[in-house]
Amino acid sequence: MEEKKNAWLSYDSDAVDQLERLSTSYKAFISVSKTERKCAENLVMMAEAAGYRDLNEIIANKETVKPGDRIYALGMKKMLALFLIGEEPLENGMNILGAHIDSPRIDIKQVPLYEDTEFAYLDTHYYGGIRKYQWLALPLAMYGVIVKKDGTVMDVSIGDGYDDPALVITDLLPHLAHKSMTKPVAEAFDGEKLDILVGSKPLPDTEKDAVKATILKFFKDRYDVDEDDFISAELEIVPAGEARDAGLDRSMILGYGQDDRVCAYTSAVALLETQALKRTGVCLLTDKEEIGSVGATGAHSMFFENAVAEILNAMGVVGDIAVRRALQRSNMLSSDVSAAFDPQFPRVMEKKNSAYFGKGVCFNKFTGARGKSGSNDANAEYMAKMRKIMEDNDVRYQTAELGRVDEGGGGTIAYISAAYGMNVIDSGVPVLSMHAPWETTSKSDVYEAVKAYKAFLKDA
Repeated sequence: MEEKKNAWLSYDSDAVDQLERLSTSYKAFISVSKTERKCAENLVMMAEAAGYRDLNEIIANKETVKPGDRIYALGMKKMLALFLIGEEPLENGMNILGAHIDSPRIDIKQVPLYEDTEFAYLDTHYYGGIRKYQWLALPLAMYGVIVKKDGTVMDVSIGDGYDDPALVITDLLPHLAHKSMTKPVAEAFDGEKLDILVGSKPLPDTEKDAVKATILKFFKDRYDVDEDDFISAELEIVPAGEARDAGLDRSMILGYGQDDRVCAYTSAVALLETQALKRTGVCLLTDKEEIGSVGATGAHSMFFENAVAEILNAMGVVGDIAVRRALQRSNMLSSDVSAAFDPQFPRVMEKKNSAYFGKGVCFNKFTGARGKSGSNDANAEYMAKMRKIMEDNDVRYQTAELGRVDEGGGGTIAYISAAYGMNVIDSGVPVLSMHAPWETTSKSDVYEAVKAYKAFLKDA
C-alpha cells in the first residue's frame, strides 16, 4: 500500500491562507466555548448569522418548511441540530455530521463551599475520563450558571476575563511526596481531593469560617446569589487561557476541549458554508458523550428524532413511518477525534493502523474495546463509498484504530445513531494528549476535516 504523504506538502499559498484563516477562527471559538452551554450558544449565533432560524419559531408560526430552508433546534441549551433542507424529500434520508460538545472537566458539587485551616475550597466531582494528576497546579477557570429559586439565571465566568483571578488545585511538593510517588498513578490521586482553592483572606468581624464568608461575599457582590443557590447551579472547572499556535513552525493548535469541539466546529462550519444540497444536510451536536451519551441532552435522548418529526410535520408529512424512513435511509459521519500516533509512547500503538498528524481526516471503521465491544463497525460498502467521496474531492484522509488490540478502546455516538439502521462511520481529527487539560491538533488535519465534511454533505 502506498504511504500517504503529509498534507502540508500538497498546499499552495492559497490553501495555506485558507488553512490559517480557519485555524484562527477555530482557536477563537474554542477559547470562548469551554462548556457545552457556551459551545451551543456560540454556534447558535454563528447559525443565525448564516440565516438559520429557530425550529420553535417555525412551529409557533405554523410555517411550511421547504427546500433551501435553514433551521436549528436547540436542546436545553446543551445540544444542537442544524438542518439545511435539501431538494429531495426528507424521507429519502439525510447526510448527517454528528459530534459532541462536552469535554472532560471538573464539576462543582451542589454543596461545595467549605473552610479548612483558613483556606476556602470548592468541593468537586470530575466529569469524564481525566487523568487527575494533570489538573493539579494549573491556572483554572469557572464557567456555568447559578439559577435562583425565582428562576433568575446568573451566567458565571471567572478566570478568563481581563484581570480575573485564577483558581487552582494544589499539589504536594516533591520533598514530601515520596510515598505518593511510589504508588500506582490510579491510587496516588484521590478524586475527593481535587478541590479548588478559592481563598485565604478572612472577612473582618466574622467569628466563624471567616475565609468562607469572604468567598460568599464575592458571589453575593458579583452575582447576587447566596450559599443555598449553589444547590441549583451548574459550575464547571476548565483550564484558564486561550487556545494558541503550537510548535516553532506554528503548524499545530494547543487548546482545551478539542475532544470533540474540533469535530463539532469543523462540522458546523462545513454545513454553514454550504449553500444548497440535494439531500438534507444536518449537523447534530450532542452533550454527555464523555459519560455515555445519557440523559435528556445525550445522543440516547429523543431530541434529534423529535426534531426530524417536527420538520416533517411542517412539510405536511405526518406519521411515524416517515420519521423512521428518514432516519433509516440516512448516512452519517460520527465525527469524533482519534488518537494520533505519538513517538514518545509507541508501545500502545500499532503503526500500520494509527492516525498521524498531517495525513488528513481519520476514518475509524470500528471503535469499541478489546473484541470490538461497544463498536459500531461500519460495513465495507459504506467504507468504500467514503473512500470514493474523499478521493473525488481531493481530501486527504487516513484510517486508524484506537491503539493496540489489547491496549486501546473507546466509544462514540456512532452505535447510537446506527440503531436506526442508517450507515454510520467514525471520522475525525487526530489528537495528541487526548483528555488532557491541553490537547494538540494539526492545522492541516483541521483544514482537511472541513473539506471532508463538505464533500460528504454534497456527495453521500
